[in-house]
Amino acid sequence: MDYYYAYGETGEFDEKPPKSLKTEVFEWLDVLVVSVIAVVLLFTFFFRVVTIDGESMENTLHGGEKVIISDMFYTPKQGDIVVISRNTDNSLDPGTYSEPIIKRVIATEGQWVKIDFETGTVIVDGVALEEDYTKTLATTHLDDEIDFPAYVPENHVFVLGDNRKNSLDSRSARIGNNGMIDTRYILGKAVYRLFPLNKMGGLY
Repeated sequence: MDYYYAYGETGEFDEKPPKSLKTEVFEWLDVLVVSVIAVVLLFTFFFRVVTIDGESMENTLHGGEKVIISDMFYTPKQGDIVVISRNTDNSLDPGTYSEPIIKRVIATEGQWVKIDFETGTVIVDGVALEEDYTKTLATTHLDDEIDFPAYVPENHVFVLGDNRKNSLDSRSARIGNNGMIDTRYILGKAVYRLFPLNKMGGLY
């Protein structure tokens, strides 16, 4: 039979009887319950899991993949991948286009955006972006395309998909406020790819 030992008040070893199976089971259950509650609270108040739908963020993200997003103390920054709660008009009414979309922040409030449609180069405040994450470039115009250069107003962002030839984004007046996304409708930043397992890891 196994015994546990500990130093007593005299400095000598005190023999401790082993824990019963019932006690150990209750201790493990206690740990399990606390862990489950902690995970539920984290994913209720700090994190969410979303499933990618569509091809607009290829090759960074593909349809069917699952990512964790977080809005904890979040302020949008250039280059962030974000999930937006409303697809087109950002209205409070669900409408036809109420499904969330995922895009990359290209510019934030106070910045100017220009696109060279001959080369597909995106220019922010006069600086051409280095975008090695794109699958296709913005070399074709969209229907209802906004006028460039475009100014990003206060509390808004300008977003694009990484697959520019297959993405309805801030180039179109059908998105947000004449292409600009109100930051109130950003659900959070995509921080971690959860599925598939062979691609699990952080997103940058």
